Amino acid sequence: MKQSPFSLAVCTLASGSKGNATYVSDGQTSILIDAGLSGIELQRRLASRDLCPENLNAIIVTHEHSDHVRGVGILSRRYKLPVYINPKTHQASPRIGKLHETRPFECGTTFHVNKMAIHPFAISHDAENPAGFTIGQNGTTIGIATDLGIATAMVRQHLKRCALLIIEANHDPTMLETGPYPWPLKQRIRGRTGHLSNPDSKKLLKKLQHGGLRHVILGHLSEINNTPQKAFDEVSRAITGCNAELTVADQYSSGPVIYLK
Repeated sequence: MKQSPFSLAVCTLASGSKGNATYVSDGQTSILIDAGLSGIELQRRLASRDLCPENLNAIIVTHEHSDHVRGVGILSRRYKLPVYINPKTHQASPRIGKLHETRPFECGTTFHVNKMAIHPFAISHDAENPAGFTIGQNGTTIGIATDLGIATAMVRQHLKRCALLIIEANHDPTMLETGPYPWPLKQRIRGRTGHLSNPDSKKLLKKLQHGGLRHVILGHLSEINNTPQKAFDEVSRAITGCNAELTVADQYSSGPVIYLK
């Protein structure tokens, strides 16, 4: 089998409260982490980056909220894809519909999609059993952790040696405080099972940077309580000990395909 010219390729197809999906490939195996848009829109986002849904091998689900599972069922049935989902999340997702194949996982136990090693770890969010992931192949590891109220020591431990990180920068504290959301929702967002703020993301990145970190993608920004520029300006201050490129994922269009050599 011909060796891939890259270790891993990553593309954020969508990130935000209206839908989330991330494409990861090692050149032989391709997966989606979440499928939170309609099937048609996910196909369009993939095509916009010359990626083919027919080449997908699996969908992996972080948690049951609709902005992460909306298109899981239709894609699974249409392309005969297995869906890796932990049992509590599956039980809490009645609208996910029939799946072509279900493959359960548990946080803390590594599983494989072909040669791609995927390690789920527990995160703090108001869902049944939410997970972040590290994905390793060809000597390269990436980390994905969005939708979490606090970055625990476990989260930091799993993300600390990644070449690429997708981490949350959901809100600017002042914009949330003075914004239009009702008080209970504001409390939920900034609580321990809510979402990381820009300063929280900056603190996390300060602890994760190392010489091998190449890319950091900020995800799950609130359209009401944040702006891409605010998130970038705040979190970029954390990058002092490496040459990582910082970008902000978009809700309405796919990001570039990032190839890790």
